[in-house]
Amino acid sequence: MIADLHVHTNYSNDGKSTPQQVIDACIERGIGCVAITDHNSFKAYFDVKDNGKVIVIPAEEVSSTEGHIVALGIDREIPRGLSIQATIDAIHEAGGFAFAAHPYRWWSGLGEKNTLKYDFDGTEALNARSVKSANRRSMKLAERIGKPITAGSDAHSPGRIGWGNVTLPDGLGTWQEVVAAIMESKATAHSVYRHPMETIRYGFKSIGQWILRGFKRM
Repeated sequence: MIADLHVHTNYSNDGKSTPQQVIDACIERGIGCVAITDHNSFKAYFDVKDNGKVIVIPAEEVSSTEGHIVALGIDREIPRGLSIQATIDAIHEAGGFAFAAHPYRWWSGLGEKNTLKYDFDGTEALNARSVKSANRRSMKLAERIGKPITAGSDAHSPGRIGWGNVTLPDGLGTWQEVVAAIMESKATAHSVYRHPMETIRYGFKSIGQWILRGFKRM
């Protein structure tokens, strides 16, 4: 099974895909499972959880005070703006697992020190919107930590869905089984990476959005 474990919809303030467009893209590309990880929003899951074709993991990308944390398998929305430890605790209280997202992304990653310091359940080893060097470093960091890994496209539009993903054993039928396989370290990560010119455009865009948000993390 192929699973994209980091996808955004228009419930994210920078997302362009509707939840149904995410499902349609997954079907078209043979992706059997998706984690819709909107920024500080849990709403998309309820729109498509019963689509009958693609397994949808209840998930969220949470903005902690120090960077983004991906929550997988939660049963409620996790509030933004908490400390790293408080965010991890809230994810666990919601029945989920906390993964350090794109740790080397300069404006929204947790950084190596925080990723090592806190007891995350795992690390996002590869992200298709990260540059090649950041992905290389995050994979090495994940291997050093030795806990479960995820990978995803971090797609904000339908065309990018699947650009980052994990392969998992076939035969998984529910999101609970998928998450269990991830936590049993049965996921193998794959991803492309962001090219230099795209990174420059993304940097200018991100700085502008950051200023408009009043210098707050997304």
